[in-house]
Amino acid sequence: MRIRRVPPRLIVEAMITATKAGLKITINELETHYLAGGKVPLVIRALISADKANIGLTFKQATAIDLAGRNVFEAVQTSVNPRVIDTPLIAAVAGDGIQLRAKARVTVRTNIAQLVGGAGEDTIIARVGEGIVSSIGSAESHKVVLENPDRISKLVLSRGLDAGTAFEILSIDIADVDVGENIGAKLQIEKANADLKLADAKAEERRAMAVAHEQEMKAKAEEARAKVIEAEAQIPQAIAEAFRNGRLGILDYYKLENIKADTEMRESIAGSDVGSGLVDKGKPIKSEKPS
Repeated sequence: MRIRRVPPRLIVEAMITATKAGLKITINELETHYLAGGKVPLVIRALISADKANIGLTFKQATAIDLAGRNVFEAVQTSVNPRVIDTPLIAAVAGDGIQLRAKARVTVRTNIAQLVGGAGEDTIIARVGEGIVSSIGSAESHKVVLENPDRISKLVLSRGLDAGTAFEILSIDIADVDVGENIGAKLQIEKANADLKLADAKAEERRAMAVAHEQEMKAKAEEARAKVIEAEAQIPQAIAEAFRNGRLGILDYYKLENIKADTEMRESIAGSDVGSGLVDKGKPIKSEKPS
């Protein structure tokens, strides 16, 4: 042992302890486990505890658990005395939109067969949290959950959340359930605000289109007015051309000017009569004689 740098005292004391406890272990097995980097005294203590508690733990399983980096003695103790895992505060929303915040206490014991390669405590907490969220979400009302909190634990426990883990779930107890925010109403308010903003945007778009249409109509009116002015400017030139070609005489020109002057006079009289109240919508108003 000294040549292989194995402390004889450690191996011999472990062998004596195992023999006195009735365990059938050889010195070569202890020495091999020590050379592999294992903790020989811890393995012997775990085997003795498992034997006294009637837990089926072999030397090969114990050394494998020890070399895997787990505390084999603590695992045996947890298998004998189950431990309680407290989950953090888990928030979920019921069917009526009310948020509930729940805390659970999970009682577990070590599954020796799954200890090597099995998932740890974090997986148990995550699966329990997922089960609580799913159970609360499937409830039609938050009142149902508050009236029967054990409904959550029964649904979660029935799902077999300890499959593939290093623990066996014995019970799930809901420690506390609190009512949170009204998430449903909050979402409806946010949806209403979004719809209002969308309606405002559409109204602003319609207003902008109306303004653009109005500007376009004004531009067309200005264009038509410009064309009228241009046409009126061409009238004197046409009259002069008619004089030169002999198609218009002096008498015709004077008749045209008289008609134009008469028309302007009639328009002027009609405007003054409307302004003085003698004409209402183009009809003369009959004045009453004083009695």
